[in-house]
Amino acid sequence: MTKMQFLSFEGPEGAGKSTVIQAVVPFLAELSGREILVTREPGGSQIAEGIRTLLQEKTDPAMDPWTEALLLAASRREHLVQTVEPALRENKLVLSDRYLDSSLAYQGGARKLGVDRVAALNDFAIQGRLPDLTIYLDLPVEIGLKRIFANRQDKIDRLDEEDLSFHQAVRQTYLQLVEDNTDRIKLVDANQDLAAVIAQVKEVLKANWR
Repeated sequence: MTKMQFLSFEGPEGAGKSTVIQAVVPFLAELSGREILVTREPGGSQIAEGIRTLLQEKTDPAMDPWTEALLLAASRREHLVQTVEPALRENKLVLSDRYLDSSLAYQGGARKLGVDRVAALNDFAIQGRLPDLTIYLDLPVEIGLKRIFANRQDKIDRLDEEDLSFHQAVRQTYLQLVEDNTDRIKLVDANQDLAAVIAQVKEVLKANWR
């Protein structure tokens, strides 16, 4: 039986994660022979979706960075317990649009809370449950933000509106995570046309399947 049970997809804003995930579902269903569950963070369960709504709201004053990190960890815990783990017990293949690495990049790196400190906080939430494989879709920050503001005007949230240096820090932290976790995290160049990105993701999935 395949060891692959849980995959996550990561990337900076505008990387196209959701589109790519949906595109590879049939491929993964055939590759794994399993039913596929697609989920997301923050969100993926009733309470976690409520936290997602809270996190997306623009407030004055702005939310404290540690409050943000704690809420994300709480959402992750609820998502894991209510959605991911039950699906794994049913032998489904779980694909998550964002997971732990997002907190490490956004709160640990860009919010400057420290990757190690945010990882320690999330240890309580995930209890050792890491993805078997993570696909990181990488592209220059300016291109990602241009995509966001051109295509998602009705869905711009407070993270999208952070300044350029914030988003650059997100990307740089992700790249460091790729370097530090070569066995788990695989980089795909998302600065290509969509068909090429999807094809490369499929190649990476097939090459790393076990």
